[in-house]
Amino acid sequence: MKFNKIKYLDRKTGEILVEDVPGEGFLKFLYYNPFGQLPLNAIVRKKFLSEIYGKKMNSTKSIEKIKPFVENYKINMKESLKSIEEFKSFNDFFIRKLKDNARPIDSSEDSLVSPADGKILAFENLNILQNFFVKGDEFTLKEYLKDETLAEKYKDGTFLIIRLAPVDYHRFHFPASGTISSSKEIDGYYYSVSPYAIRRNFRIFCENKREYSILSTEKFGDILLSEIGATMVGTILQTYTPNTFVKKGEEKGYFLFGGSSCILLFEKNKIKIDSDILENSKNGIETKIFMGEKIGEAI
Repeated sequence: MKFNKIKYLDRKTGEILVEDVPGEGFLKFLYYNPFGQLPLNAIVRKKFLSEIYGKKMNSTKSIEKIKPFVENYKINMKESLKSIEEFKSFNDFFIRKLKDNARPIDSSEDSLVSPADGKILAFENLNILQNFFVKGDEFTLKEYLKDETLAEKYKDGTFLIIRLAPVDYHRFHFPASGTISSSKEIDGYYYSVSPYAIRRNFRIFCENKREYSILSTEKFGDILLSEIGATMVGTILQTYTPNTFVKKGEEKGYFLFGGSSCILLFEKNKIKIDSDILENSKNGIETKIFMGEKIGEAI
């Protein structure tokens, strides 16, 4: 398969942009070069590498990486609660909190909002999703969830993938108000979830470490919220209190360093995704969105 740059649509401007990907050359080697398969499977996908790198990003020495990262990727530090000088490590910067007004939450009762900053793909059923990626890379909800009953419940529903790049704000939030269950962990590997990797093997979602919980809502039914670990993402931290009522936009948790993804599953006929997101997804283009931004509405 040809190595193509990642293109996405900026929802605010309508422009199609090319993503600036940290470590792009390394990803190209791992996933598109036959010689990359050995280190990928022997080392990169394993937990210990992400743990080692995670410790490095927690060290005080890692502070020196913050300013160049901010400058290279044009990160808007005016949104951050802390200034660059206040962070204690790169991971402290990476999981930075934002000011209260940085991400307005759409207030309509019927609206579903994005749980995170990132690039979104939306599919109204799993068959469309299967056709989007490389044929032969079979993805099944049963394998992803490790639960046959849940897989049956969501099999004809809507499927959303929100991809967080390393340059994104890395806290994730609740897309609607409701009662949230505890989080179930499923152990797995730490492959990259960059489109460079996913285009080659969509089954990565079924192989990586992941968690999921159920948000029971009045407007949208039971929303399955899932977070996926990836290369250099050694930890997914849930900060919410299980079995409590939560409000739309409240924090659910955060990822430590690296790229990662949030997946949302809806039962059939519970959600109408915004038409521009669906159209872009059908054309194979991700849409850039921000936490709190409307992405759909109740049927």
